[in-house]
Amino acid sequence: MEPENDPRLQQLAQDFREALRHGVYLVRRLDADGELSAAQLSTLKMLLDGGVRVGEIARNLGVRVPSATEQIIKLEKAGLARREADPDDSRAVRVVLTAEGRDAVELANRRRNAVMAGILESLTDDERRALADALPVIEKINSAVQN
Repeated sequence: MEPENDPRLQQLAQDFREALRHGVYLVRRLDADGELSAAQLSTLKMLLDGGVRVGEIARNLGVRVPSATEQIIKLEKAGLARREADPDDSRAVRVVLTAEGRDAVELANRRRNAVMAGILESLTDDERRALADALPVIEKINSAVQN
């Protein structure tokens, strides 16, 4: 049976997408008192592995390049990121983290993890195990979407 004709698979897809949507809202609220917006922090986290081109930042944020460029300019002005020539393509530019940007990401991660740990504390041991068991499946789904 084709996936689009399988009602159980369609329902699972809808339920999973809704859970993800609510999860995104939750993550955005985890660091509501932080100095960085959710979009700024997301952008900085994309840069953790050595930098990213502006077009990829835009795709990952689900925005057009001019909107991503606005975010990058704000991060540059704050001293958290900088643009530099892409070593693999002299015509391209990539955005990289500064030391201050890396520190900002680490601080936000600590604050977010503390809030999330408090939420997870309310779960039973079985619920925590179920969540831990689901993480590799979620990662597999994420990898499939990225490719």
